[in-house]
Amino acid sequence: MIRNSSSGTGSQPLTSQHPESGTPGNDAPDLSLSGQPRPEEIRSTRRRVVAASFIGNFVEWFDYAVYGYLAVTITAVFFPESDPQTGLMLTFALFAISFLVRPLGGFVWGHLGDRIGRRTALSWSILLMSMATFCIALIPSYAAIGIWAPITLLLLRVVQGFSASGEYAGASAFLVEYAPANRRGLFAAVVPASTATGLLLGSLIAALLTGLLDAGQMSDWGWRLPFLLAAPMGLIGRYIRNKLEDTPVFRELAEEDEAVKTPVSDLFTQHWRALLVASGAVLLNAVGFYVILSYMPTYLSQEIGLDETLSYIATTVALLTYIGFIFLTGMLSDRFGRKKVLISASVLFIVLTYPAFVLLGTGSFVVIVLVQILLGALLTLNDGTLPSFLAEMFPTRVRYSGFAVSFNLSNAVFGGTAPLVATWLIATSGTDLAPSWYLMAAAAVSFVAVALAPETSRKPLRHR
Repeated sequence: MIRNSSSGTGSQPLTSQHPESGTPGNDAPDLSLSGQPRPEEIRSTRRRVVAASFIGNFVEWFDYAVYGYLAVTITAVFFPESDPQTGLMLTFALFAISFLVRPLGGFVWGHLGDRIGRRTALSWSILLMSMATFCIALIPSYAAIGIWAPITLLLLRVVQGFSASGEYAGASAFLVEYAPANRRGLFAAVVPASTATGLLLGSLIAALLTGLLDAGQMSDWGWRLPFLLAAPMGLIGRYIRNKLEDTPVFRELAEEDEAVKTPVSDLFTQHWRALLVASGAVLLNAVGFYVILSYMPTYLSQEIGLDETLSYIATTVALLTYIGFIFLTGMLSDRFGRKKVLISASVLFIVLTYPAFVLLGTGSFVVIVLVQILLGALLTLNDGTLPSFLAEMFPTRVRYSGFAVSFNLSNAVFGGTAPLVATWLIATSGTDLAPSWYLMAAAAVSFVAVALAPETSRKPLRHR
């Protein structure tokens, strides 16, 4: 018998077409005379779900993004004997290697999320991420312990990759299963918005540190400060998540003993077509996210020659607008459908990416900021729609697994390697425009995948 993983008792199971739930945590639900939760209780529950999903995902991706923003300094600390470009490639190689474990993490977290509950998986993933990130701050430099410094960094990056593989998928499934059918796109947009907010804080801190500290102070201790924030933020996020019940649709399956015993196996045998389509649809998101939002400060400072602090400021401004565009995109996908918005994103990237990188090469700070805002807005058409699209592609029984495996496979192969591939393309081609080719190719693959997918918006969530 599959037991309800929620800490609450006596909650009313509800259908996916009408996902109303009782109060999270140990509080008894405020029921009307009919035995159903009152409207104000439903709204309160959803607000808590949104807050918990936002905060938890924010903490995870702040931790994960700091590494990308401080790549130049990390290169000096852990690869001091390499020339700057080789050292940077080694730093991004560590970034990429940590992604190789993400498909494994997708299988593990997907199994846990579909087998014993979304909340349990999300609570453990944030704890692992925070502890690994905190430990990175404590690693001695290469000058102190030699080769063991980058080896230790690699091991902790692997733990980060493993834990992050369950976060995005789990938070998206959690929100979609709690959301009203006509607003699932808007609710799920909270996940990429929280990701961008984590990146924003990382960019702000990086800009502040590089502006206030000299190169020696940054290498000695300044780079460690953002990593030290991981532990307290992670504990707060885990506490908030533990106060929530699992989603109504999952509780129904658990109470009816309908939860799948081997969700990953069922995913590959019964839902492999949806898995292939979903993996292709993720490709633009995987490449675009890490090139535009994570790698860009390094690209601007190392390849374009923009001042490092100005590079962070430009990315920070772009992230601020990006967060607003994300919610707009979520609403657009609810109104016009997931496919139309996702296909529009692919077409616009194919047409506009190369000219955008040409403009970045002008070196004008104002032009660079405007181009980053444009690229970020284009990415939100994909990023703001993808969470609801992927969650709706799979039935409740394998939703966490389907999302986690497809999302993490594409991110492992193409997302985590994006900064490395971009740096390698520039080095081998001799042109700063090379990363635009990679983005355009990813957009073309996603276009084909989304064109083959069914429209999922406004339809009831499937159990099987």
